[in-house]
Amino acid sequence: MKIEDAIKSIHSMGLTTKTVINIMYSSRVVEEQVQTVLKPFELSLPQYNVLRILRGQRGNPANLSTLQERMIDKSSNTTRLVDKLLKKGWAKRQICPSNRRKIEIFITDQGLNLLTTLDPLMEQNNKSVVSTLSETELETLNNLLDKLRS
Repeated sequence: MKIEDAIKSIHSMGLTTKTVINIMYSSRVVEEQVQTVLKPFELSLPQYNVLRILRGQRGNPANLSTLQERMIDKSSNTTRLVDKLLKKGWAKRQICPSNRRKIEIFITDQGLNLLTTLDPLMEQNNKSVVSTLSETELETLNNLLDKLRS
């Protein structure tokens, strides 16, 4: 579906405007599909992102600044996200033994189990999201998006 049809635009857009609107609109569509998978687990997309970052630490702690710099959505309130994960038992926090001013954050076994459950669901969702694109088109799209951010 063309972006003009999706947003029911009756005015013609310049190519640059059309491209930016198309990227933003497409991003929201993908986010909605991901949120549909996460909703039954009472997990938001930013919380899921934090859990994946913590799992990627492979047992090593992360601090708030590490999480913030690796977040997809940089505007997320990382402290609030971690607090919610702590309440759900998916993360734990401790004071660094060598620097008492530093807080270390870890994923719990319960958090790892949740991600193990979610991994195949997210992979299936991701395949569905991009199912209309060939492997070559996916590679081209990734290259163009990387170039766009450069």
